[in-house]
Amino acid sequence: MKIRNLAFLAIPALVAVLAGCAGKPDSYYTLASPVAAADAAPSTLGSAAPLYIELAPVAVPERFARPQMVVRQPGGSVQVEVLEQHRWASSFENELRDALAGNIAARLGALDVTKGGRQTSQPVWRIAVQLRQFDAVDGGRVDASFSWTLRRSDEARTVVCQLDVGEAVGGGMDAVAQGAQRVTAAAAAAMARSVSAARANPAATACAL
Repeated sequence: MKIRNLAFLAIPALVAVLAGCAGKPDSYYTLASPVAAADAAPSTLGSAAPLYIELAPVAVPERFARPQMVVRQPGGSVQVEVLEQHRWASSFENELRDALAGNIAARLGALDVTKGGRQTSQPVWRIAVQLRQFDAVDGGRVDASFSWTLRRSDEARTVVCQLDVGEAVGGGMDAVAQGAQRVTAAAAAAMARSVSAARANPAATACAL
């Protein structure tokens, strides 16, 4: 009888332990962030010269092509961690494309027509982005390197741009995600400036940020 009572006592304890392990929720993050009113441009839609952008899928290094957050060990370590319980809201490359496209469009007053929404007779600025490097260190920094090309659909010229950008971050994955948001927003701002510069100078082939 005593053995049976001990067994009955042990079962609820075991269930509680298993529930505690299984119940730890995953955390989900986004790279998208709102554009400040001072940085947003009025919509060009309905004007004599509406502005359309088309952002191609972002090329990212293979190790980042996943929903899990990937962080580097501090102290210059070559090791990285793939964090199963800290994830982007979608795969990293999709999060990055959506965040860049939304931010660029807001800063230019443009419409992102990547998924359609314009007549073929209307010119569009095509932006192709490559993420060359993305280092995130918990309690350290988020550093990224971007390159991109600009081409208006009815022009032959191509403008090539590059940007290195970084942000110091505090400890914890929330701080790392916020740093990644700021880095993404800074890259989008540079891309928007490059489009504005290319529009202002139709002969330019060098990137102006």
